[in-house]
Amino acid sequence: MFSSGIIFGQDTSTEEVKRVQRAIFIYNFSQQVGWPNIDQTDTFKIGVLGPDRTIIDLKSMAQKRTVFGKPVEIIRFQFVKNIKDIQLLYVNNKYNYDINYILGKISEKNILLVTEDYNYNTSMVNMVNVGNSFEYEINEDRIKNEDFVIAPSLKQYAITSSQKWIDLFKSAENSLEKALDKNEEQKATIKNKEERIKKQEERIINQKKAIDTIKEGISDRNKWIEELSSESKIQEKKYEEKLLIEKELEKNIQEQLTFIKIQEEKIKVSSEEIKKQQEFLDQQKDQIKDQKAILEEQLTEIDDQKKINWSLIALIVLVLTGGFFIYRSYLNKKRLSAVLKHKNKEIHEQSLILESKNKELEQFAYIASHDLQEPLNTISSFIGLIAEDYGDSFDEVGKESLDFIKDASIRMKKLIDSLLEYSRLGRTKDFSDVDMNQIFNELKRDFKNILERTNSKLQSDHLPIVKGNQIELRLLLQNLVSNGIKFTDENRIPEIYVDAVQKRRTDDESKKYWEFSIKDNGIGIPEIHKKRIFDIFQRLHSREKYPGTGIGLAHCKKIVESHSGEIWLESDEGKGTTFYFTIPD
Repeated sequence: MFSSGIIFGQDTSTEEVKRVQRAIFIYNFSQQVGWPNIDQTDTFKIGVLGPDRTIIDLKSMAQKRTVFGKPVEIIRFQFVKNIKDIQLLYVNNKYNYDINYILGKISEKNILLVTEDYNYNTSMVNMVNVGNSFEYEINEDRIKNEDFVIAPSLKQYAITSSQKWIDLFKSAENSLEKALDKNEEQKATIKNKEERIKKQEERIINQKKAIDTIKEGISDRNKWIEELSSESKIQEKKYEEKLLIEKELEKNIQEQLTFIKIQEEKIKVSSEEIKKQQEFLDQQKDQIKDQKAILEEQLTEIDDQKKINWSLIALIVLVLTGGFFIYRSYLNKKRLSAVLKHKNKEIHEQSLILESKNKELEQFAYIASHDLQEPLNTISSFIGLIAEDYGDSFDEVGKESLDFIKDASIRMKKLIDSLLEYSRLGRTKDFSDVDMNQIFNELKRDFKNILERTNSKLQSDHLPIVKGNQIELRLLLQNLVSNGIKFTDENRIPEIYVDAVQKRRTDDESKKYWEFSIKDNGIGIPEIHKKRIFDIFQRLHSREKYPGTGIGLAHCKKIVESHSGEIWLESDEGKGTTFYFTIPD
């Protein structure tokens, strides 16, 4: 089944054949392993991790093949954390996925892991490229741990020793080195040919330039000859034209002399007429002076009238423009008023629906919590009766089991109570003035015993008076301070500092808000957990190390949001955490 070596520079058909072989191997693996409860599934699902082109070949083959008589569905996963609801997962080592992380994520999910080019005995089924085909090895222990049944044919052709796997890799590496040496020789040969071609191209270019220079010289000479011939022709033509022009000039001079004599006689007659006209003009000038004086008076009156008319026109235009804008503003206001009225109606209807839904959810949470507590109380009561009446009949394992059941029922009751309390938060919007200094002093009195027992330091500057629900704000501060005390290393004295700063909103500087900060020196919160820390029932540590229900910070977020504020945190793992929340002023 081994080939003589890996061949580089394969043509397209060879690569396509190998891609089809890879898909066939994956389908054959799926047929030669028995899955528990395979009869309960309608579709056999194969997952491909990462941007691998193998998914195209698997999808193409899925149109023609079935696995255990079931249609095949191919699914791509970009991240290991998203892998679920599949029977087989294919991973190629060239995408650098950590094999141990993958095995941990798919453990106990009945998923067969098929890998390519990973180390020996690290996967369930591991393939390796050998020439134009593949070899594989199987890890029987990992496969049996997932309750799979291996077909004898799968074991028969698998590589059974790590030495054989190593020899296989060495053979592939030797073939790779030979192919690389051959490839380098081919590259050197191609480079020499390219240099010779480049020199030939340079000689051709130089020859072309010389030919172009000769052609330009010939063209310049031809133009010079044409210019000389044209100049000689022009000189001959100019001489002939000069003779004709001189003859025409003589004729024109004679005609002009005759014309001048006639004009002199006409001028004499015209001068007499001009004298008569001059006298008439003098009379006209006197009349014009009189009319000019009258016109000036009329023009003054007309200018005054024009000014009045333009002022009236401007006033009318202003009135019309103002009326137009007022009318348009009225229409816009009327239209916007209608739109606003419609939107208000929609918002009112939606608010009624939301209010109804909220009441239904609160009623559901209350009824669910109450109904859950009833059988839980019954369980707790009977556990107490069994422990009291029959406790001596049980052995140590039985007694320990009863204690586990009792602890679990108590923890379940706490979770139900916490859920019921969470559903009631933010129900009332009847806010009043709340003195945060008073709340802080009450908390110090409530925490007096634990502060003295742990030597904790709880301090604050002057805190403001804000609008809000006093009970909820007290619960908010109580949860954040108690977290600061609880989540601290045993060899470190807890230090919690509460402060508040007034700030202005960036989008509207006329509006102010109070930014509260609760800083501790506890264990800190890793960066990867910061986004889910405020989700309900989210815990980062075991109950044995840090007891609690995991709902405290979810309470805090709901209280802050019901007061139209925001909550976030900044943390340095191992050094402490600072929680921030805002309350509008």
